[in-house]
Amino acid sequence: MPYWLMKSEPDELSIHDLQRLGQTCWDGVRNYQARNFMRNMQAGDLLFFYHSSCPQPGIAGIARVARTAYPDPAALDPASPYFDTKASATKNPWSAVDVEFVETFKQLIPLAELKAQSALLELPLVHKGSRLSVMPVSAEEWAAVLAMR
Repeated sequence: MPYWLMKSEPDELSIHDLQRLGQTCWDGVRNYQARNFMRNMQAGDLLFFYHSSCPQPGIAGIARVARTAYPDPAALDPASPYFDTKASATKNPWSAVDVEFVETFKQLIPLAELKAQSALLELPLVHKGSRLSVMPVSAEEWAAVLAMR
């Protein structure tokens, strides 16, 4: 089973929000590589839920893909910050997936600690300048992160 990491700003959607909601649409991804990763996700795949663009970025917990990729409804909503004027009901280049809550870590695993782990040297997240909001995680990287919690 493939593993993933997905980034969210906690003031938009935090692991605690997902816990309260149970399940939600993960939309608004506007990078083609990240979108393509989402299109490869399968129901049941696990993902690390990463808090980004906040005072203490890091992995906050685990979620699961509940629904595979479908056209991103936010691209068609003029009131959405993710609205795309080139998207239409018949031609929407963007995708969303539904994710469901699995677990909140007792403590967030900070980015600095992730960068210090030799087992995570190939994880795009720890590379300077990596801005992908969705990325694959190898089984070895998954195990290394779980051992840190």
